[in-house]
Amino acid sequence: MPLLEIKGLAANAGEKPILNGIDLSVGEGETHVIMGPNGAGKSTLGFTIMGSPEYEVTGGSVFFDGEDITGESTDKIAKRGIFLSFQNPVEVPGITLKSFLRTALEQVTGERIRMRLFNEKLEKAMAALDMDPSYAARDLNVGFSGGEKKKAEILQLLVLRPKLAILDETDSGLDVDAVRIVSQGIEAYKKEVGGALMIITHSTKILESLEVDRTHVLVDGKVVKEGGRELIDNINTNGFEQFQ
Repeated sequence: MPLLEIKGLAANAGEKPILNGIDLSVGEGETHVIMGPNGAGKSTLGFTIMGSPEYEVTGGSVFFDGEDITGESTDKIAKRGIFLSFQNPVEVPGITLKSFLRTALEQVTGERIRMRLFNEKLEKAMAALDMDPSYAARDLNVGFSGGEKKKAEILQLLVLRPKLAILDETDSGLDVDAVRIVSQGIEAYKKEVGGALMIITHSTKILESLEVDRTHVLVDGKVVKEGGRELIDNINTNGFEQFQ
């Protein structure tokens, strides 16, 4: 049984159809890549899986761990073990990164966590990302550079340890060194948690050190091509025009 199974998923943003009947499944521990031109519906797919109220599901279903989660609220979906990173992480004044992560972890697990144990988890995760420990006491993403915001997203991934992580353009706007560090964090998640990944990306830099099980190409809200890592190489050489 797949960890995530999407059957005929259709979704609108307001009156505009964005997803037009997507079928896709992800097994436990697998790494899937979602690629496609701008406006293909890649980010919408991630947000719709996560139950974003910005999108209305007009057809099809989303199953996770064998249960239908279509239409569930985002907080309930997160508690089931799905994580979504943001392409443009928001700033949250008044809440420190450390406080946010501890609260999020307790909400996901449903258990109180001792401060000493949490601090150990946080320090280990920050070290894996070569992240300055002082950032834990700063307001979430406030004054962070683009690269620091993306590191904070991957830090959440390492602390929350979800069953499935959907990473939306995590490498967008990062320099070579930042991509390398973020990639190390993703590798640590795969090694320590063994969770599944759905990576939404235009670029392939972040994929270089990952074993990719399946690649899906979206055009106009539909999966038009599927394959393995060789499909990524094909796209790098020939672009997306061949699928349009």
